[in-house]
Amino acid sequence: MSLKIYFLRHGETSSSQTGGFCGELDQELTAIGQQMAKAFADTYKSMEWKAVFVSPMKRTIATAKPICDAIGQEMQLREGLKEMNFGQWEGKTKEQVRQEYLEDYINWLTEPAWNPPTGGGETATEVASRASLVMAEIQQNYPDGNVLVVAHKSTIRIVLCSLLGLDLGRYRDRIDMPVSSVSIVELDVNGPLLKVLCDRYHLPEDLRNLPGT
Repeated sequence: MSLKIYFLRHGETSSSQTGGFCGELDQELTAIGQQMAKAFADTYKSMEWKAVFVSPMKRTIATAKPICDAIGQEMQLREGLKEMNFGQWEGKTKEQVRQEYLEDYINWLTEPAWNPPTGGGETATEVASRASLVMAEIQQNYPDGNVLVVAHKSTIRIVLCSLLGLDLGRYRDRIDMPVSSVSIVELDVNGPLLKVLCDRYHLPEDLRNLPGT
């Protein structure tokens, strides 16, 4: 037997519609985001789940609630799964950040593993460090079966890079992560194996094709 970790990015929010920096802003799901959460639950509720780990933010909790209700599992909230802190960039568009913090923005685009967003933002290395504690907890407590992790765009991409041995500084360049997408990593004696990346077959076609990130 092996452990399969299902990484689910939360459903649509107002920031995912615009591509702005949301980070630790505690946004709610949009009505469409709520539909996405229900669609995931409807598709995956028949599976046997050992545990559900969730970032303690409104958008991730709301995404996890339908599946937890359907399978009778309690969410295990973990701070280590929160989205990257974007410091003074939070709530701003990419164009606003480029205009107001050009040097920091260029440095972050060039090497986000070590260059943080302006004003107390996190590096990819810092996100990987806190998220790795959750991954270690999952592997220790659930050596086999299916575990669901509900988290965020940057966090999931960084965790995948860390598990698969990819350069953390390239997490934005190597891995996409649309809203409500599922990625699956299988862990066995040979280490992590990426089985599925950014699947959204659980969504109705009209939701799959919506613009946004």
